[in-house]
Amino acid sequence: MTQVFREAVSIEQLNALSQNTAISTLGIVFSAAGEDWLQATMPVDERTRQPYGILHGGASVVLAETLGSSAGNLCVDTAKQICVGLEINANHVRAVRSGTVTGTARAVHVGRSTQLWEIRIEDEQGRLVCISRLTLAVVAAGHG
Repeated sequence: MTQVFREAVSIEQLNALSQNTAISTLGIVFSAAGEDWLQATMPVDERTRQPYGILHGGASVVLAETLGSSAGNLCVDTAKQICVGLEINANHVRAVRSGTVTGTARAVHVGRSTQLWEIRIEDEQGRLVCISRLTLAVVAAGHG
């Protein structure tokens, strides 16, 4: 896919917008971006593990939705439109007990009324932990 973001991505601005939200509470930090992808990391610690000591699937979904929704909103003029989650699925394929996971959202389809993003979450060895697909609705700003 070619350039999908409206302008150069400011990782610093994305991280600043995330303060005092579920994103910062879980330790999610935006780390890199390209022409059609956005990346963030999340620690596997007491905030993100389930009672059996492994990464909580819900935390992986928060990371996936954070990446896809943030990437989607970088594709629209947020003064006029915003992107909101319509549907998300996630397949959890590998348990992680510690360290950091990295999620990468890539555009599959960026349309006028919907967007589709694939989010791959990998462990520190680059092994697939979770794969997710997020469908976003593009709506008028103030009507999300």
